Amino acid sequence: MATIILPALPFLPDALEPVISQKTIEFHYGKHHQAYVNNLNNLIKDTAFFGLSLEQIIMRSEGSIFNNAAQVWNHTFYWDSLRAPGQQTPDNEVHKAIISEFGSFEGFLEKFTAASTTLFGAGWAWLIKKDNKLEIAQTGNAETPMRKGQKALLTIDVWEHAYYLDYQNRRPDYIKEFMKIINWDVVNDRFLEV
Repeated sequence: MATIILPALPFLPDALEPVISQKTIEFHYGKHHQAYVNNLNNLIKDTAFFGLSLEQIIMRSEGSIFNNAAQVWNHTFYWDSLRAPGQQTPDNEVHKAIISEFGSFEGFLEKFTAASTTLFGAGWAWLIKKDNKLEIAQTGNAETPMRKGQKALLTIDVWEHAYYLDYQNRRPDYIKEFMKIINWDVVNDRFLEV
């Protein structure tokens, strides 16, 4: 791979409405995500990172290269976790694991919401698989579970650019609505991957 590219969205730009507006998608994906891709390609040009996979760059880099690489990966992972509003409760293996780990699906939603709401500043809340157990984690800025040896299953972007156009400073409202657009089939596929 020579350069890092912006992956296509797995849905149309208006598909997440009314939870996430097309205008937010145009800014968040079209401007922010694209800027991370552009910055990364400029930073790795003529370096040992050029030609490496995005994951290799994330695991081997620090500073600006890491920040931009991880943000490309985190955002792609986030978009791939979403679908048009609809199915809200999974009915699959990850659902069984969530109930086993958190006592109920509602118990998971409560803990995931708390992690998303209480993260100070910019970052991400995650559902991860670690040592074959499910956990909820927070990462600040561009940090990603991959660097801690954890398998990410689901994330919510709580940087302000993810929700400000639609919800202004009401992060809890965005988080509540976000639960309506999770693609649980994708989360389940990630859970089942070895």
